[in-house]
Amino acid sequence: MKRICLSLAFVLSLAAVAGQSAAADDLQARAKALFKPIPAKPPVLKGNPATPAKVELGAKLYFDPRLSRSQLISCNTCHNAGLGGADLQVTSTGHGWQKGPRNAPTVLNSVYNIAQFWDGRAKDLAEQAKGPVQASVEMNNTPELVLQTLNSIPEYVKLFKKAFPGEKEPLTFDNMARAIEVFEASLVTPDAPFDRYLKGNRKALGARETAGLKLFIDKGCVACHGGLNLGGSGYFPFGVVAKPAENIMPRKDKGRFAVTNTSADEYVFRAPSLRNVAITAPYFHSGVVWSLKEAVDVMGSAQFGIQLSDEESSAIVAFLGSLTGKQPKIVYPLLPASTDVTPHPTL
Repeated sequence: MKRICLSLAFVLSLAAVAGQSAAADDLQARAKALFKPIPAKPPVLKGNPATPAKVELGAKLYFDPRLSRSQLISCNTCHNAGLGGADLQVTSTGHGWQKGPRNAPTVLNSVYNIAQFWDGRAKDLAEQAKGPVQASVEMNNTPELVLQTLNSIPEYVKLFKKAFPGEKEPLTFDNMARAIEVFEASLVTPDAPFDRYLKGNRKALGARETAGLKLFIDKGCVACHGGLNLGGSGYFPFGVVAKPAENIMPRKDKGRFAVTNTSADEYVFRAPSLRNVAITAPYFHSGVVWSLKEAVDVMGSAQFGIQLSDEESSAIVAFLGSLTGKQPKIVYPLLPASTDVTPHPTL
């Protein structure tokens, strides 16, 4: 009788293990259908293929503060490649210590977004690169002054010719933006634990992370944060069920409405990518939430009208931590020297 009981217990144990394995297989299959891993190589940009010369030029321009009127602010100031592509600010500090209206999105993996900026007003990274340079609250410059500055530096003249061979006038404001675009497109973060999981390695995620993944899917987060970039691919209203507090969702900022002037787009924003979200605080376009767990709780109540338990939100946060990929390794470039005819900074 004792042997029969032991045998039955063994069979039940095997059945439990088999059930857990089937559930794990099912979750992994669901994840593979909803998400895609970040490719190891950056995508080829339509109409603006990358070359070593263009990437080199783009890197120098990205880090060069002389694109700003004050010669203090570079692209990297607000999208710091060493800080997850963000700047650890509620909203970025620009020309004359002005504060921008929205939190700076990460530049990492931004090439995979449907459009750029929180409201999607720039169709690609090249168009986006022109905006902050000219915005009075950011770099406060003009295309004319940018070109005057770059043309006053012989090494930049040579680099533009090398990056855009055969062009009658290689040093243009458009080509400045195109060079920055190819560099920014190289800032991708593959090989996150979640990427390895999607490629078949179930052990890449721990029990808490897989529990968070299941909740992320079952609770509906994937509706806005799916695909390759876990977001960035569409526009969605913020505060579907309940509007968050005024400081989290300022009522004066109506999001995409400012671009389309369509009432249906009031408080609609491009869903941010959740890649590397664990290292890109603070959160939301207002940038006032510093805790990722609080951000998850806000989304639960605002978008779904549910109150997540501490265990649930903590598990989702653990899953989100698995989205931190291999960070790009960048050597800070030695920038071309100014000359006697280079315009002086204006503060």
